[in-house]
Amino acid sequence: MCGQGLRGFKSNGTVPGESVKKDENLRRGNWGNQIEFVLTSVGYAVGLGNVWRFPYLCYRNGGGAFMFPYFIMLVFCGIPLFFLELSFGQFASLGCLGVWKVSPMFKGVGYGMMVVSTYIGIYYNVVICIAFYYFFMSMTNLLPWTYCNNAWNTPDCSGVAGTGRLSANASLANVTATATGMVSSITELVNRTKRTSPSEEYWRYYVLNVSDDIGNFGEVRLPILGCLAISWIVVFLCLIRGVKSSGKVVYFTATFPYVVLTILFIRGITLEGAINGIKYYLTPQWQKILDAKVWGDAASQIFYSLGCAWGGLITMASYNKFHNNCYRDSIIISVTNCGTSVYAGFVIFSILGFMAHHLGVDVSEVADHGPGLAFVAYPEALTLLPISPLWSLLFFFMLILLGLGTQFCLLETLVTAIVDEIGSDWIIKNKTVVTLGVAIMGFLLGVPLTTRAGIYWLLLMDNYAASFSLVIISCIMCICIMYVYGHKSYFKDVEMMLGFPPPIFFRICWRFISPVIITFILIFTVIQYKPITYNEYVFPDWSLIIGFCMAVSSVICIPLYGIYKVATSEGATMLERIKYAVKPDRSWGPALQEHRIGRYAGGPCGAVETCTLKEEGKEKQEEIRLSIQGAAGPRCSSSSLPCA
Repeated sequence: MCGQGLRGFKSNGTVPGESVKKDENLRRGNWGNQIEFVLTSVGYAVGLGNVWRFPYLCYRNGGGAFMFPYFIMLVFCGIPLFFLELSFGQFASLGCLGVWKVSPMFKGVGYGMMVVSTYIGIYYNVVICIAFYYFFMSMTNLLPWTYCNNAWNTPDCSGVAGTGRLSANASLANVTATATGMVSSITELVNRTKRTSPSEEYWRYYVLNVSDDIGNFGEVRLPILGCLAISWIVVFLCLIRGVKSSGKVVYFTATFPYVVLTILFIRGITLEGAINGIKYYLTPQWQKILDAKVWGDAASQIFYSLGCAWGGLITMASYNKFHNNCYRDSIIISVTNCGTSVYAGFVIFSILGFMAHHLGVDVSEVADHGPGLAFVAYPEALTLLPISPLWSLLFFFMLILLGLGTQFCLLETLVTAIVDEIGSDWIIKNKTVVTLGVAIMGFLLGVPLTTRAGIYWLLLMDNYAASFSLVIISCIMCICIMYVYGHKSYFKDVEMMLGFPPPIFFRICWRFISPVIITFILIFTVIQYKPITYNEYVFPDWSLIIGFCMAVSSVICIPLYGIYKVATSEGATMLERIKYAVKPDRSWGPALQEHRIGRYAGGPCGAVETCTLKEEGKEKQEEIRLSIQGAAGPRCSSSSLPCA
């Protein structure tokens, strides 16, 4: 009779034996199943960088030889950091702000993660919107960047499919190259000292209509602005019910890119010259193994590719059920991410090898990275394929899905942090309003990137907003958890959650190896620093200062909040205030009362509904005790009450 009223509490809102699955955390919600979490995390980690940055770094740093330091860094830094962030968020069931109840003085790390996610979310969706634009422009019988007979082309334009500048009224018969014309075209391209491709001029003069300076914004490119609105609308609709809706969308967005990659791979390896591109991609240059730059690039690529210190991993894991095996998930997701990078390299270089064969040049002369690979080199290669609009549609659709997978998590990170921080019943019930508000702000802040100077600002944000700041944030997170909160305490937390302690390899990496590698990445990033350029354009000093301010704005949150927390903490002396500020909050621990066992038993509840149930249980217990005492009968022991 004592425990009957709390049967729902013991079963998370379900009757024992009930087959219908319900959320474990009724207030925040959980993933519908574990597949949704894994697919969402894969979509978050696997992004546009896997398609353009990894293949470029691989051929620049020794081809197949680059794989060796790459996988070394994956094992000793990538997977351990991934596991650390997943376990951190899952244990407390809180986003990147709430988890810092573990040591309140370091909550600035969470704010830093939010700032980084904000910057990335703004410009990342602009890249997605450009992919949308190219996708729509591919719905034609002839790709618009195939020939040099357009109003935006210059006399320097010279493409494989047609040479020189043709009049806008030229018929298709006049622009169709014969076999002899194709050979002479290639010869001309090789002999020309200055050549711009149709795809490059389409990108620069038509899509972007780039201005001559970063300060010269010019007019807004309305087609790009419209595509940006479409991008944000798609992201909002997919997150309208939080992880409940995004968890269903990722079944498609996280898996279909692999279908497209496979289709393009099969088509790519059957093209003439493709084998040369793949050889260039894989042939080891072992002498470069001793180059520190190669190891630095490998470490940086692992670090940034997995999305560590963005706050997204902590946020996604916070919606897991408490006893989920995040150790297994971290290995699956990390290996899948890096495997995707390697696989994408085969796809990209088979096409680039084909392109180099047609141009009669080396693969290194057609390969590029960043937007240059996605929106210049690859579109040009697509014009050489039979039924080129079909392959173009597939390629840009793949880019859209890869980008959306990451963008979902970036937006959810910001929304979850805001909702968890305010924590009121109203904001939890109206989370959709918060999501809409964040999406609208993201769209408005992205409008300057759709102007004629937008590409300059996009590159500035990409190079500075999420560069060394991520490394610093990740390093401080490791130090806080391992040395301020205490590695022994955290290992016990993980054991309570998973049923087994972290493997000794991960314990060693968390405490020693990973922080050393992170420090190495930071030092290498500083040493390797060069002012950014865009083609021949050199960014002015004032713009670089803005870039550094963006980079510092996330890191500065850590000391500023630390000073604020110490200043407002209890204690007569500075040392006492610091000790109080770093001590875990009373509410730190598992969110649900049923999981607060051991040293967390009897502590404050992490969720309102369980606290309410506990209070109701105590009141019921007191009523029963008084009634029994009044009847001079035996007392109901507290051990018989699951609510106590």
